[in-house]
Amino acid sequence: MLQAIGLTSTPRRDLPPLVDDLTFEARPGCVTALLGEPGSGKTTALRLMLELEPGRGVTYFRGRPLHRIAHPGREVGVLLGDVPGHPSRTVRNQLRMLCAAVGVPASRADAMMEVVGIGGLRDQRLGSLSAGMDRRVGLAAALLADPCTLLLDEPAAGLSPRERAWLHGLLRGHASLGGAVLFTTDDAKEAARSADRVVSIASGRLVADQDAADFARTRLRPRVAVRTPHAARLADVLGREARAAHRVVEIVEESGSRLSVYGSNCAEVGEAAFRHGVLVHQLADETGDAGAPVPPVPQARTGAGSGVRVEARVEAGAQVRTGPGAAAGPDAAVHPDPRPTTSPTSSPTTGVRAEPSAGAPPAPAPAPASAPEPAGLPGSARRHRRARSGRPAPAVRRVGGPLRPLRYELRRVFGTATPFLTAALVVVVSAATALVLARAGHTPQNRVLAAWPELFPLPPAALGAGLLGALAFGEEYRYPALAADRGTVPRRLGLLTAKLGVCAALALALGALAVTADAAALRLVFGTAPLRAPAEWLAPAASWAGLLVGCAWAGVLASGVFRSAVAGLAAVLAVPVMVVPLVRKALEGPSAYPVSGVASRLRGLASSPWPPEADRYVLGALRVMAQPVGTALVLSLMVLLCAYGFTGLRGRVRW
Repeated sequence: MLQAIGLTSTPRRDLPPLVDDLTFEARPGCVTALLGEPGSGKTTALRLMLELEPGRGVTYFRGRPLHRIAHPGREVGVLLGDVPGHPSRTVRNQLRMLCAAVGVPASRADAMMEVVGIGGLRDQRLGSLSAGMDRRVGLAAALLADPCTLLLDEPAAGLSPRERAWLHGLLRGHASLGGAVLFTTDDAKEAARSADRVVSIASGRLVADQDAADFARTRLRPRVAVRTPHAARLADVLGREARAAHRVVEIVEESGSRLSVYGSNCAEVGEAAFRHGVLVHQLADETGDAGAPVPPVPQARTGAGSGVRVEARVEAGAQVRTGPGAAAGPDAAVHPDPRPTTSPTSSPTTGVRAEPSAGAPPAPAPAPASAPEPAGLPGSARRHRRARSGRPAPAVRRVGGPLRPLRYELRRVFGTATPFLTAALVVVVSAATALVLARAGHTPQNRVLAAWPELFPLPPAALGAGLLGALAFGEEYRYPALAADRGTVPRRLGLLTAKLGVCAALALALGALAVTADAAALRLVFGTAPLRAPAEWLAPAASWAGLLVGCAWAGVLASGVFRSAVAGLAAVLAVPVMVVPLVRKALEGPSAYPVSGVASRLRGLASSPWPPEADRYVLGALRVMAQPVGTALVLSLMVLLCAYGFTGLRGRVRW
């Protein structure tokens, strides 16, 4: 059961809120359509339900608000907008990455691709998919965790009639096994045809909450759509003939060349036009949308003494309506002007098309017979059905534990060619820089191997590590995967730890690869002359590793704080350009007090004292941190970590 109570968006300046005190429910076992014109607040309502939009009100998913659910992805499947994935990532990699995010086996991705009919596109890149296939990938992502509730924003947008029928059949199959489905649409006929219940909204407020049969009877009416260059003349002809035959016919002038005729059919309209020599360009049976109900307006009279309202029913004659104040039907209340909505099977020719009765409930799309229990249907209902039939009730296996964020991060990093291209670029630039420095002969060996000239703020390997770190969160804000829309990546400690660990490993691997490539290039070009065995290698190696890891972590934290990869890389460059000069100025001159014996004092403070032989390693680490670059990195990381805690860890979505 999904219950939305009092949803109200934040008021805009000098404008009413997009959603105003919206209350409705979507019952389990039913498909519910949220119907409204574009701009009526449908998407904002979904975002309020998912706590992605600031506002008031609460939404209960089986009795609990979303922030009280430990694993929201397992309770609610969401499709908002396009598929939130990197265009160069394949369909399989995208779905497997999301499997790691929601805690289900990677094999679930293959099963969902078969359910939604994209098994043959598993190696296609997301950027090359059509709109229909893109929607199928989004639906597969929503079904990965076997959720009980589906929230879909315009799921049929851009789909062909055949794809729409398939989609609504799948949604009805999900609901038939106990799941709750809520989708938005602006097509009244689609809502009546595909939903069990229709919730109509206008200007962000609830207008009607009806069963599909009641909605079809009160909102949809059969009509004849006519397009002719002589619309006024044809309307007069049809009106005179209807009055002569004592029939109730309603004629609406939609535009200068288009008429909608209610209470007649194509044959009668076509014959009347032929008898009076009126040229007709289009003649088709349609189901018209009468528009959402609105409060009554003051009655408008026709000429003086006529005694007939324009919005009233004409008992024995024809009624011609023009303008938006016309009535929706012969005995209906005042409604907005009906809008022409042609069904997918209507024809622009003069042929007559069979149309279901407006008062009959729409025929529900049956669940696919070939798959009595698809893998994408809610597990609780499927287990209940199997328990009644005596069969075993397998559920989707959950893959939890502390390694779940790590699995997600590894699939995110290696799902594209970005780390490999970055490593190749770093190796080429680093080797070329090292050759130039060695040829000049005035640079220390450590800087030659690191390819770090005095003019560069950072060596190429450190810049590459910072770039990979900045992409850790920046890529997700550009192509969000953990949540349904941009700027909603849940930044919890588990995810942060996984990103810091993976980026540190990538930075160390990148640094080792760069040093190895530099040494190989120097040996190849200059022989062994530039490569002397160092007297002390531990301190330079620790400094090198600390620089790389610090740059990577600075990129991760800055991109998480500023929600941009560019800002993350800028923060990495700001450390040597802005922070290091300030630290050097602060550390100028001798210390007033000696710091000798600090290692032994630290050993005494430890809960389990380390052996005295480890003092040299502690002193080496302290010397690295006491250098201007090391001190600047430590200070920058502390500031970014505090900023990350204030801006990121307040989110409600959990790992």
